[in-house]
Amino acid sequence: MLRRVTTRTDATDLVAGTLLHRASRFTRLVMRSGTRDLTRTEAGLLGTLCDGPRRVTELAETEALAQPTVTQLVDKLVRRGLAAREKSPDDGRVVMVSVTTEGAAQLAAVRAVNRDIVRELLADLDDEDLQALARATDVLGRLLGTPQQVSA
Repeated sequence: MLRRVTTRTDATDLVAGTLLHRASRFTRLVMRSGTRDLTRTEAGLLGTLCDGPRRVTELAETEALAQPTVTQLVDKLVRRGLAAREKSPDDGRVVMVSVTTEGAAQLAAVRAVNRDIVRELLADLDDEDLQALARATDVLGRLLGTPQQVSA
């Protein structure tokens, strides 16, 4: 259903009221259609760890999860060989969590499957809608303050 948005306020209200819910539903659709090797939460945490080692408290804040939940998730990923714990070189009392080579590889594989699923979902869009989504993706990247990473 196409909504006519005539003012900046209307556009802001529409995006503010629908973006998170729709993005979350889209993510769930893609994740449940793809491989079950990683949950959305596991993939998100491994993606964060690909940017560098983190303390559990940092992961909890970044992923918007309770610290005990992140601790359990990290334990699970460590047992599966997807993440590792190591002492901080700056402070031996601090434990850092990092992604392993296997964890990065598994995340890359899940992302590749997800890209294929998204391509299938986009296949029936007309050019105008596809270009609109491409622009929206760029805008979201700017809002996040991170450059878009394009990978094959």
